[in-house]
Order: sequence, then C-alpha cells, then structure tokens
Amino acid sequence: MQKLTERIDDLKQRIAAWGKRIWRYTKRSTRFNQNRLFQSDQKRLYISLERPIVSGTGPAPNQAETVVFWCGLWSEPVNNSESPWTEVVASGCASIMPMDPVIITPDDVAEAVRRSPNWKSLGLDGLHHYWLKGFMVCYAVLARQFQEALNQKSLPSLLTTGITHLVPKDQNLIA
Repeated sequence: MQKLTERIDDLKQRIAAWGKRIWRYTKRSTRFNQNRLFQSDQKRLYISLERPIVSGTGPAPNQAETVVFWCGLWSEPVNNSESPWTEVVASGCASIMPMDPVIITPDDVAEAVRRSPNWKSLGLDGLHHYWLKGFMVCYAVLARQFQEALNQKSLPSLLTTGITHLVPKDQNLIA
C-alpha cells in the first residue's frame, strides 16, 4: 500500500511538472509571437489584445445617443479649483534655477524629422513623415515657428486642439 501511495505521489508530481512546463512554454510562445507581431503589424497585435465583447450586457447605444452624451459632456465649462498641495509644490519649486533658453535650429528640426517613423498616423497637416523628410526647405520655417511658440510661452491653438472621431468598435452597430 505504501508503494502504491508513493507511486501515485510520484505521478502527481510528474503531472504537475509537465503542466508547469507547458504553462511556461505557452507563455513564452505567446510573448514571442506578440513581440514579432508588434514589429511587423501593430494594428493586428492591438486587435488581438482587445478583450472579447461580453454578451448579455444589454443593447449597445446607438450613435445618436452616444454623440448627444459626449457633446453634453464636452460642452460643459471646466471649473478647476486649486488645491493647497499646489501651493506647497510652487513654494518648493521657487528655489529651482530656471533653465537656459532653448534655441531651436533648422538642424534640430531636421534631426527630429529624420528620426521620425515614415508611415505613422498623420498630423493636422495631413502629411506622413516620409513626405516631410523631403521638404527640407520648410525646416527653417518650422524652427522659427517653434522658437516663437517657446518665446511667447503659449502654444498656438492648432497644437493643443484636436478633433475627436467617434468610431464604434463593432462595425455592425453602424446603421
């Protein structure tokens, strides 16, 4: 009876070891495939990472209700009140020496554009970086505009304002 108990215990340990080995292999394989997919096709990776839709949560809102909800939320004025901790931070930062002035040159713009990925999403200008890399004539103008924004200590509204597009995840919901 003792040999049978020992044999059962031995088999249980072997099964647990194999299970752990399979778990480690699956985890490593998933990580490897996700890394490879991130380098080749990020869109497909992010789609695969999305959690599946849970059924039975109720009907999905229609587009008109969603637009009304977000428009109502965004149209309300924001009233931020300063908390006491901001005064503590401000008094702590008073002893910090100001930074040397930054001067942006056309070479800085050229370097930033050179390092930017070619076909990432468009900016407000509607240009891919691939095309901007060829417009070397505009680097001086861009450097001057960035420098003016720094000197005025305020950004133009085109740099701080954007357009939000409502895109439902399930394309079947679009009617």
